[in-house]
Amino acid sequence: MTTKGFAVYVHWPFCLSKCPYCDFNSHVRESVDHNHWRAALIREIDHAAEIEAPNAGPATSIFFGGGTPSLMEPATAEAVIARIAERWGLAADAEITLEANPTSVEAAKLADFHAAGINRVSLGVQALDDDSLKALGRQHDAAGALQAVRTAAKLFDRYSFDLIYARPGQTASAWRDELGRALAEAGDHLSLYQLTIEPGTAFHTLHNRGELVVPDDDSAANLYELTQEILGAAGMPAYEISNHARPGGESRHNLTYWRYGNYAGIGPGAHGRISAGGATTAFRRHRAPERWLDLVGESGHGTGEALPIESRQRIAEILMMGLRLTEGVGSKRFAEQTGGTLENALDARRLGDLAEEGLLELDEAGLRATANGRQRLNALLSHLLNG
Repeated sequence: MTTKGFAVYVHWPFCLSKCPYCDFNSHVRESVDHNHWRAALIREIDHAAEIEAPNAGPATSIFFGGGTPSLMEPATAEAVIARIAERWGLAADAEITLEANPTSVEAAKLADFHAAGINRVSLGVQALDDDSLKALGRQHDAAGALQAVRTAAKLFDRYSFDLIYARPGQTASAWRDELGRALAEAGDHLSLYQLTIEPGTAFHTLHNRGELVVPDDDSAANLYELTQEILGAAGMPAYEISNHARPGGESRHNLTYWRYGNYAGIGPGAHGRISAGGATTAFRRHRAPERWLDLVGESGHGTGEALPIESRQRIAEILMMGLRLTEGVGSKRFAEQTGGTLENALDARRLGDLAEEGLLELDEAGLRATANGRQRLNALLSHLLNG
């Protein structure tokens, strides 16, 4: 897994419906002018390549996220990929991922997306039983989801799908069975996320009313540990808190994020981060789709903020991202990114406390959270960075 890379994230903000657990920048619209959106995405790529990241590239990965990017026209994906290749160059082995919903309509478009240049898909399956899918607000059933996974397996050398656990009423026995069925269909990657109740979502409202009950912290922790046990035994250990892969199957795009590499964000709400000449700048696009579209039409980009990241903040972000990974934060990479050492950047007392509790390990290779540490990462980071 390379430590260098330049990633491009492209946000498609539209969905057929809003899932009750989702707090992503996604929106439902009766109609979308695909030609208009295609032109705007390409124009913002031009701006990013000229102004924000003129010396980046070649792109080692492109990720179409959302929203539901499988709702876009394959011609849009093809045009975006071509423009990225034109402006930044495209690595010969670039990973080009499309998030897709496994409805029958969208699954039928996968061959067209493959022809457009997509070489990896990530399917939002979320559950393998119909009652759970209905409760999660999904528009597919389990049979249709599995058919979409099998279609992806025939078309793409690499594919992944997501499942959500710690769902209301979910037992360890049911989750064990579901993981077994998932592994029978899996390629080289699985994403397994714990359900969280996020402010502003329909589930948050229901949870506050007492109408939605999720497993308590201990039960959720047991499900997490069961996940690690089953996936590890199946040859798909976690390389990040919620992501599992066979050796070589890791998401190269997401590794660029977690290793604090450079990436450009294109589309409404997209974020980017570019380090060059000893300085790091974070970019954020306007979230509202129509406002973003107007801004691109007016000035060629929809940037809401361009913020310099000072040294201490950069160190904190490197640790927050890198400690999500099983590999942790490498000493050599940290020195390249900050000009200093991990030992000098960290408070020795706080580090010692966490090491003594079996939550962190520091050696010549770098700093890593243990399995127990990754399960308690938010508390670990709070103590490490804030005391």
